[in-house]
Order: sequence, then C-alpha cells, then structure tokens
Amino acid sequence: MTASALFSPLALGPVPLPNRIVVAPMCQYSADDGSATDWHLQHWMTLAMSGAALVVLEATGVERRGRITHGCLGLYSDANERAIARGLAAARGVALPGTRFGIQLGHAGRKASSQRPWEGGRALGPAEDPWPTVGPSALPFSEGWHTPEALDEAGLERVTAAFVAAARRAVRLGFDAIELHMAHGYLLHSFLSPLSNRRDDRWGGDAERRRAFPLAVARAVRDAVPAGIALGVRVSASEWVEGGFEVGDAAVLAVELKALGFDFICASSGGNASHARIPVAPGYQVPFAREIRQKSGLVTRAVGLIVDAQQAEDIIARGDADQVALARAVLDDPRWGWHAAEALGAELTLPPQYRRAAAATWPGRKLLEAAE
Repeated sequence: MTASALFSPLALGPVPLPNRIVVAPMCQYSADDGSATDWHLQHWMTLAMSGAALVVLEATGVERRGRITHGCLGLYSDANERAIARGLAAARGVALPGTRFGIQLGHAGRKASSQRPWEGGRALGPAEDPWPTVGPSALPFSEGWHTPEALDEAGLERVTAAFVAAARRAVRLGFDAIELHMAHGYLLHSFLSPLSNRRDDRWGGDAERRRAFPLAVARAVRDAVPAGIALGVRVSASEWVEGGFEVGDAAVLAVELKALGFDFICASSGGNASHARIPVAPGYQVPFAREIRQKSGLVTRAVGLIVDAQQAEDIIARGDADQVALARAVLDDPRWGWHAAEALGAELTLPPQYRRAAAATWPGRKLLEAAE
C-alpha cells in the first residue's frame, strides 16, 4: 500500500479520525415532527459503511419553528432524541472501524416554513400549515417568502437556550462531533450578513456586531459541551453578491471560534441571496477553505463538487484543506471511500460479508472497468 494524504489520520480536536473523508450533512426531509424514521435508519447505516471517517447527520432543528420544512430532523423533544438514538445505534452497529458520527445543529430562521425541494422549495402557502419565521431583521428571503419577525432580546435568549438544549441532547446521544450551522442563509448566517442583518443595536451594524449573536451561541454551546467532543461550524465563506459576507469575514470568524475552543470549520458558500450567481465547478469552494486555513490555523474542511478520489487526494496533499466533505457523491456511490482507497492504494478494512466484492477478489470488477 502507498502513502495517501486522503487516508492519513487526523485529530479533529479531541477526536481521532482514521482518514480525511467526511460525509457532509444532507437533509432528507423525511422526519415526522422532527423525529427520524425508518428512512433515516437505512440512510445512516449506509453512510456508516461508506469509508468516511466522520458521518455528519443532516441539519437538525434546535426548535420546532427552526426546521426548514415539515420533514426536517429535529432535536428539540424527547421523542426526537429517542428516534435518533435508535438510528444511531443501528449505524454504529455496521460502521467500518474508526467511523465517528457528528450532528449539525441549526435554525432555519427566515428560510423556515418552506416546502420540501420536490414539492417546489418555496415558502409554505396558507393551506400547507405554515408557521411564523424569525430573523435578525424583518426582511424576507426573497419575493413571495414569509416576512420574519425580528428577534427581540427574549427571542434571542430563547434561541440560544434551544441550541444549548439540543447540544446537551447530542452529548447524551454520544455524538463525537457537533457542528453549528452558520451557512446557507439560515438564522446564524443571516446575523453575520449585511444583506439580511439591518439591526442598529448591539447585534447589528458593523461586522463585529453582526458576529456577536452567532458567537454568543457558539460560546454557550462550548460551555455546555464536554471537552472530549469536537466542536465546529459550517460557514458560507461567500454570498456571491457584492457587499455580502466574504471569505475574509469568514477567516476572522474562524479566528474567534478558535479562541473560544472550537476545533474545525467547514467552508461552504451561498444561500442567503436568491439572486446570487454561483460559478459552480469542480472544487469551486476549495479556495475559501485554503484561505481560512492559512489565516486561522483552524482545522478546515473543503466541500462542494469534490467527486473524484484523485481530486480529493490533491486537495489534502497540497494543504488546501485538512478534510474533504462529500454529499451527493456519496448518495451516488455509497461505497465512495472503498473505491477511493482502491484507486489511491490505501488500506481500508471492509466488512467480511462484502469483502468478496473487492477488486482483488472479484473478476467482475475488471469487466465493469472494461465496460467503462
């Protein structure tokens, strides 16, 4: 076996990982009042065998009104906690050796109360059981969207407490990592951005005051989570709109998160401006990860159209990021990590039940490769 950067170990704060592959959080829109269902059971079990060192559960609402859709996962009730415990136990039961599990905690803010993507992805109409949304300012996400209520001090305290309560539930569930969602136009991101935060109090105005509430939530979560669990943030490092939140702002945020005791940051982009034009291409967000990593020294994760094993290997080998996160690539190929290990000459321990399908032992693999 050859030395592979992608398959080299990494310490994610206090959590040891056997490789640099992460399954990014992907909403399944299949929960029942926030509670995971049998769909999640099979989904998490599949991801657990993907070969990724860290599997991050989808965006999980910290309160009922913080869900994106009626089908979004939540961690705001005992029923939610029991349902995740069931699915997580099953996933751990089939996971490859060394696989760790994380959860992304978030609040959808002004983008809550929306349809599932396959229903149209728009704001819920009057006949679709909508609910009131909240944000830093009373500015709708886009034309036709609900106008959110601007959170007052009591509302900010309620949301902070909801993040802390969900984090404590995640600790009880035994998650190895907790990721706060500060990206894609959801509540904490909307506070960071001058496009959506027009407040004139201590929670808005210049960049420092716009960071104040997300950092207050981060500090409260940090105080509630034991030191043995890795803590991180996903951030939109560019809004792809002039005058919006940019990668330099994200790097400053990363420095402040590191000072609070956070262990990692995932550099995504977009989601807060419906008119943004995003130049999507292979690895298009990797430069954000590289700049944040260089400026902050925080463990940094690259994500976005990373689909090929050699592409992922090169990102790690060049030092552009410490980890790569895959989403739809793993939905397309649930054994992505197995195939990447084969391609890069790395060793990965496979379940004995499936080992007979490995390239070294199954002649059919050569026939498949020849057909391609």
